[in-house]
Amino acid sequence: MRFASFTRSGKPAFGALTADGAAIVDLGSLAPDLESLVALGRDGLARVREILKAPRGAPIALRDVTLAAPFPRPSRTILCVGKNYRDHAAEFFGSGFDSTAGATAVPDAPIIFVKHPSSVIGPGAPIVSANDPTATVDYEGELGVVIGEPAFRVAQSDALRYVYGYTIVNDVTSRELQSKHKQWFVGKSVDTFCPMGPYLVTADEIADVTQLRLKTFVNDELRQDAVVADLIFDIPFLIATLSATTTLLPGDIIATGTPAGVGIGFTPPKYLHAGDRVRITIDGLGELANPVT
Repeated sequence: MRFASFTRSGKPAFGALTADGAAIVDLGSLAPDLESLVALGRDGLARVREILKAPRGAPIALRDVTLAAPFPRPSRTILCVGKNYRDHAAEFFGSGFDSTAGATAVPDAPIIFVKHPSSVIGPGAPIVSANDPTATVDYEGELGVVIGEPAFRVAQSDALRYVYGYTIVNDVTSRELQSKHKQWFVGKSVDTFCPMGPYLVTADEIADVTQLRLKTFVNDELRQDAVVADLIFDIPFLIATLSATTTLLPGDIIATGTPAGVGIGFTPPKYLHAGDRVRITIDGLGELANPVT
């Protein structure tokens, strides 16, 4: 199933897309928002399937709504992984912006940081470049993993059982702030610097997540192109690592890292500026496009 949050006539709502993807069935009778639905787990999914068989109201044409991020304001910080594609780790290491302690090109353990929930925006919403006073705005197309049930000390062999679904994340970054503060929270959590969406696609829709291909375009120029199999630390390893000491909760989002081709990988760097447009596609998950203002 594909879920989406949206506004219609200014009112927030969420629902499940019809099979043809042209309309959406409102699920407000089942839960107040999509994050609450995820917390219902498998029982919630079963109830959604019943509703889709016999909707109480006519599906709403997708053209009549404005899509938001699947979780317009996540209740917890977004968990993110840095330097998790080998080629990107090398380009970032050589960029002069890598401030990780004792930095090496390829990390020997996952580098974890977080983005603040207030940085989240939906598809089509503007990335406000003026929010970065250093004018070093960069893009990072990533696969987002959504946790479906409480996970503590999960074994790698069981980890995918805890995945509810997947979405697309753009880990927009102020490179100067990222470097200046010697950690990544400030440079990553700028308002509007976490586009997400357009959908939350349930895990059962994805036959093999490692074979999904991610592409990022800036003004229709292909900048990033990789498959999830290229991750240094794969999804089961990340879930096992994070849950070893921290309980992951339903609705938690893990942004798994970005491949090579970010703006600082070019000489000179290709930062984002007002008038640009960033578009990220991942097989089966749709397209996340945002203008830069």
